Amino acid sequence: MTGMQSRYEETYRRSLADPEGFWAEAAEAIDWDRRWDKVLDDSNPPFYRWYPGGRLNTCHNALDRHVAKGRGEQAAIIYDSPVTGQVRSFSFREMRDATALIAGGLKALGVGKGDRVILYMPMVPEAVMAMLACARIGAIHSVVFGGFASRELATRIDDCKPKVILSASCGIEGHRIVPYKPLLDGGIELSSFKPEACVILQRPQLEAEMIPGRDHDWQEWIAKAEPADCVSLEATDPLYILYTSGTTGIPKGVVRDNGGHAVGLYWSMHGVYGMKPGETFFAGSDIGWVVGHSYIVYAPLLYGCTAILYEGKPVGTPDAGAYWRLISQHGVSACFTAPTAFRAIKREDPDGKLIGNYDLSKFRTLFLAGERGDPPTVQWAEEHLKIPVIDHWWQTETGWTIAGNCVGLGMLPVKYGSPTKAAPGYDLRVLGTDGHEVPPGTIGALAVKLPLPPGSFPTLWQQEERYVSSYMAEFPGYYQTADAGYIDEDGYVFVMARTDDIINTAGHRLSTGGMEEVLAGHPDVAECAVIGAADELKGQVPVGFIVLKAGVARSNETISREVIQLVRDKIGPVASFRTAIVVERLPKTRSGKILRGTMRQIADGLEYRMPATIDDPAILDEIADHLKAAGFCRKVG
Repeated sequence: MTGMQSRYEETYRRSLADPEGFWAEAAEAIDWDRRWDKVLDDSNPPFYRWYPGGRLNTCHNALDRHVAKGRGEQAAIIYDSPVTGQVRSFSFREMRDATALIAGGLKALGVGKGDRVILYMPMVPEAVMAMLACARIGAIHSVVFGGFASRELATRIDDCKPKVILSASCGIEGHRIVPYKPLLDGGIELSSFKPEACVILQRPQLEAEMIPGRDHDWQEWIAKAEPADCVSLEATDPLYILYTSGTTGIPKGVVRDNGGHAVGLYWSMHGVYGMKPGETFFAGSDIGWVVGHSYIVYAPLLYGCTAILYEGKPVGTPDAGAYWRLISQHGVSACFTAPTAFRAIKREDPDGKLIGNYDLSKFRTLFLAGERGDPPTVQWAEEHLKIPVIDHWWQTETGWTIAGNCVGLGMLPVKYGSPTKAAPGYDLRVLGTDGHEVPPGTIGALAVKLPLPPGSFPTLWQQEERYVSSYMAEFPGYYQTADAGYIDEDGYVFVMARTDDIINTAGHRLSTGGMEEVLAGHPDVAECAVIGAADELKGQVPVGFIVLKAGVARSNETISREVIQLVRDKIGPVASFRTAIVVERLPKTRSGKILRGTMRQIADGLEYRMPATIDDPAILDEIADHLKAAGFCRKVG
């Protein structure tokens, strides 16, 4: 569709001019046990609540109602696990029945409305069923990424105080078996709060040692369970807690409610993603992250789509054609993954040869989010897939899209480097340090005028003061995204960096994201990162790290010289870009985010805390060696 046919502008205007009317209409798509007293309670800002007085059940909306309306035999979840060689499909009816048994098992362990349950599980169907089982009985789930270190698990146990922990004997990362039980036992040992029971799913790849009296075998537990019905909950009751790392080292428990969450995610499936009920949606993520919560589990099922639960990697299980095999085999209409995944695919298969081996005729749209969709990666995907590639921007806190090209409203023209425009419900502004809006094209803090739309977080778990101080205090009346960028004259949003990735070089405010865009444009570069390192003369100077594509035979020195010249040509000498270090790989979290903040601390000779979510801690030592060789890692000033 061209911009002329798009209903975006009219929809967006209406969402801001009459938010209550807009979100009341959207809420009609959800089954309510009781209608709300009012759409928005704005009596206690910044604690806004959607649909107070309304009652519903999220599990009913995701499973039972589809069975009741004749969709019972449609696949709800397709579990595709190249690491175990399994593909299994579960219909909405099978999901409902299995979920009701897990819910009954939880009730038998004394779990009820408002109790917390931690899920420390791999990407297996039981994990999705367990999330929905908690929703079914009003328990609040908190999924902790499987394989997280014991210390990190302990901080989450102490914060949310779970009555029960559901886990498994192991996870499988590529070709490596990760034993979960020793990590779980270590986490419980380190925490001052102790759960009453643990239920362990024994996987054939590794059997876990059980602790008598505390640990229950999953299969035996389910064999004794009676199915449980859905419990009617307040729209404002919490559905889940999802921890996001805090700068202080104490994680922040992002809370999602039942009512606003169901409405916002349901709307996004057609408004943002252009999906139809019955179609298949694939989010290449993990249930431990927000993308997994929103777009592997809740949104597709609420909307009546088939969701893919993929236990594998974009490359190496078995090759860089893994996603194409999956999309072809299951008739996927839309895929949502991180740019990191595509950079990995591009690095292994730079000419996209593996794409030709698969029938991708049902594949309509590719969505990228999780970090900035750099134009070279977006253009590579467009060129080889011949479908629209949509960069969109959102956060754990918002739960769904802040800005994106809303496919369901009719696509707008693409501007590379931009996730297009603010999504309906998000009154996005660019603010200067004084809190006033800056002119179009000027970099500032990206902030959303309150209230946030349904589906975003109403608070942090038992940390209301921190909710205000972390997100609402800097610009009163706004949610501070902690991302920096600008909005151009046409209303297109450009997210350039985290606010602390805007560097000040000799008085010039420069975006590391803009420099990364230039580096990524070099034909030999697979992926890159730019950080600002402390400098006695200029305050900060940019340092680039580049990973080369597979098979590049030219010398590192030559390529470094070329990318330095590229930045000079495209951004100018003002950038003071003089260091480009070729590395084997970049330090990342398990969800694929590059650890730029940690790299900056190393470059500045500061002490840093090993991030809990790091994929491979040894990489940081390699980065430190490179930085020392380049003359960094000394404290300045």
